[in-house]
Amino acid sequence: MKRVFNFSAGPAVLPLEVLQQAAAEMCDWRGTGMSVMEMSHRGKEFISIHAQAEADLRELLAIPANYKVLFMQGGAIGENAIIPMNLLRGKTSADYINTGEWSKKSIKEAKKYCSVNVAATSEANNFTSVPKRDTWKLDPNAAYVHICSNETIGGVEYHFTPDTGAVPLVADMSSNILSRPTDVSKYGLIYGGAQKNIGPAGLTIVIVREDLIGNALPITPSAFDYKQQADNDSMYNTPPTYSVYIAGLVFQWLKKQGGLSAIAEYNRKKAALIYDYLDNSSFYISPVAREDRSLMNVPFKTSSEALDEAFLKGAQALGMLQLKGHRSVGGIRASIYNAMPIEGVQALVAYMKEFESKNR
Repeated sequence: MKRVFNFSAGPAVLPLEVLQQAAAEMCDWRGTGMSVMEMSHRGKEFISIHAQAEADLRELLAIPANYKVLFMQGGAIGENAIIPMNLLRGKTSADYINTGEWSKKSIKEAKKYCSVNVAATSEANNFTSVPKRDTWKLDPNAAYVHICSNETIGGVEYHFTPDTGAVPLVADMSSNILSRPTDVSKYGLIYGGAQKNIGPAGLTIVIVREDLIGNALPITPSAFDYKQQADNDSMYNTPPTYSVYIAGLVFQWLKKQGGLSAIAEYNRKKAALIYDYLDNSSFYISPVAREDRSLMNVPFKTSSEALDEAFLKGAQALGMLQLKGHRSVGGIRASIYNAMPIEGVQALVAYMKEFESKNR
């Protein structure tokens, strides 16, 4: 079996062990004679899968008891609307920190439901850093403060948890959730699409403090009302059952790796291989401020679009795929999520060196 090194930003690489287990259980899950895809979400078999997945996620992130874990649908884009519907709670405005393309999408969507105060932005430096916390102009009366903890496109990541006082902190963690330990108690709500670091597309993880739910806007669809979903164990409507099953296998795989502290160290080692080479090369351009570099998504460029294209073509020939930067920024981007093996990063760096030596 030939496996490529898949550097896709999402849907992204999954642990081989997880894929192999899913393949073995595809037609017959634990002697039931049926696939998880075929199971009723109300049946005892899937309810056990769902419960174990939630328990393992709670263990990995040490989620406090006063937080609900919801398995929802609609992705982070959907949550951009669902969050203000649920979290305004009688207030009329929310604070947003703008660090790139995904922040901008969140802001645009939230404006349909409330007044948005862009409390800080790094647009002036082309979104290559996180605005310093002491520059944020927060509104103490805001319903919440929203950040994108890792900008998948621009490769900018928060390496601190901002203090927002009594105002709940909301974070889109789609592309760095479970990549390191996180103090959930410092957030009012954490959300993320599963397709980058957890599992297949279709599942959205929401972790929300209990006191923030129960006062959704009247226009909120029942399926998107956090209280309705919490009261029904995320089964008010049919959940994305197979995606929940795969996510559960990934959670178990993470536990086998030693948990989030161990995976964080592994991720730091992988990222350091690329950044150390970039820092010692005058051939490649790494735009992001060093203190804000993402450990998950590493964007870089050569001196021209033509060279970028040649780099991508050569990488593909060597079995390193999905390295093209997002269409909005171009260049090259290596997404090195939890499941990307260090051998893939080593192969990429070796190719970067070879390409530079041939094209200087």
